Amino acid sequence: MMRQNSLLPIIDKRTQVLILGSMPSVQSLDKQQYYGNARNHFWPIIAAIIDEDISEDYTQRVELLKEKGIGLWDVIQSCERQGSLDANIRNEVPNNFSLLFQQYPQIQAVFFNGAKSFDVFKKHVGLEILDGRYYEKMPSTSPIPGRNIKTFEEKIETWRTLGRYIV
Repeated sequence: MMRQNSLLPIIDKRTQVLILGSMPSVQSLDKQQYYGNARNHFWPIIAAIIDEDISEDYTQRVELLKEKGIGLWDVIQSCERQGSLDANIRNEVPNNFSLLFQQYPQIQAVFFNGAKSFDVFKKHVGLEILDGRYYEKMPSTSPIPGRNIKTFEEKIETWRTLGRYIV
């Protein structure tokens, strides 16, 4: 089984909200883009929350997130995994969140994209590092149906909480 490494964070001094996935899909890693699978609901959900069209151009997507104060990263820095399923993740190593929160103390809220990101964060990093920041485990934006299947509309409704923290 190959060891996979996650992407660098999309974050800057404007970031108020950090969305944490578990580990990018093989397709996302190949493209070097967060949520690079066109079937993933992430970009359409963000479009619905900010009420704006989102470009197909990845660079423009990233810039729009930054303008809105939204950052992206993954809980897992590296892992062994066959394929893209979270269920196949083994021997995960978390990203360095102590350093991240030291560098970006202005982050007010952390949203976990799916149960795996939340569970791995809780196990390897610990929720106490969030130190007063709002956090919430959100339904996964993955196109693969999980345990708690929600419709696209239900996902949007849950993810709307994010709107309280964006510019």
